Amino acid sequence: MPIENTSVTLEEVARLAGVSTSTVSRYLSGTHVVAEEKATAIESSIKRLNYRPNLVARGLAKGRTMTVGVLTQEISSSFFNEAMRGVEDGLASHHYEAIFVSGHWNKVEEEQRLMSLMGRRVDGVILLVAELDDELLDRHAQGVPTVLLGRQSASMRVHSLCFDHYAGACEAVRHLVELGHRRIAFIAGPPGRQDAEERLRGYRDTLVAAGLPFDERLVAPGGYVETGGVTAMNMLLDRGLPFSAVFAANDDSAYGAMLALYRRGMRVPDDMSIVGYDDLSHSSFSLPPLTSVRQPLRDLGREAAGAVVALIDGRKPPRATMAKLELIVRESTKAVPVTR
Repeated sequence: MPIENTSVTLEEVARLAGVSTSTVSRYLSGTHVVAEEKATAIESSIKRLNYRPNLVARGLAKGRTMTVGVLTQEISSSFFNEAMRGVEDGLASHHYEAIFVSGHWNKVEEEQRLMSLMGRRVDGVILLVAELDDELLDRHAQGVPTVLLGRQSASMRVHSLCFDHYAGACEAVRHLVELGHRRIAFIAGPPGRQDAEERLRGYRDTLVAAGLPFDERLVAPGGYVETGGVTAMNMLLDRGLPFSAVFAANDDSAYGAMLALYRRGMRVPDDMSIVGYDDLSHSSFSLPPLTSVRQPLRDLGREAAGAVVALIDGRKPPRATMAKLELIVRESTKAVPVTR
């Protein structure tokens, strides 16, 4: 049973483990390899004594605050929650604390929040799908190690981690085509957003590759929000054009689209198949469960945390690659009945 003692010192851990204080220090810092037998003894002593390193003192000794600023958009969003959990887990494994702030999809707010984080002397910054332009990001990155998650930056100072949204969209539309759907509508994301534009391009190109026409009248803006999905679906139905399936640019707008269909007395997937994008935690519990393109957001968050710590330490982060996406097929899609 652990001994509760908040004043346990490094020397006491070393004495119990039967090693030198410097060996314990090297083990905790992770900067040197410690023999397996000694590492096991140190870990056992830490647990028995309930030792907690003084991270503040360690940070001050290195001239650091041991904090990383994380600029997100909406803390209440399921999408950003997944990414933030990954960031938090990844930073914790390196003994860093995260300071979260929200930009609310507003460039002015984003810059204000970023300046606030830098005023707190954070050691690094992680930006989740920031609206800030590359020139501004480059300028800020001169003062603090910066990682951008969710989009590619042209700045050589910013380490970017993103998904292949084009390939994900192609996969979603291809699934509907393979089910026999020939008239497929699209609920688009915010115009001008890199990820939204890539999903629109994937939708259009997959239709053309399948020999199907791209009809702009089957595209409606959803803005990545539930209310936008409701409005977009009503807009598409009110145009009076035939279509049997919908690809929504994210799960939130897909939820809204399904609500609009329900209110019109239409059933998913019997009357309309729907595919979303993100595979949020709620998607497997929606009615019906939503077919969606899964983004490994938590994994990408952990990768972002590892990258910013590497930059803080003066190391080059692993080369960024496009994260792999996966289509998760559920009950919101079905094949078109064969007519004779």
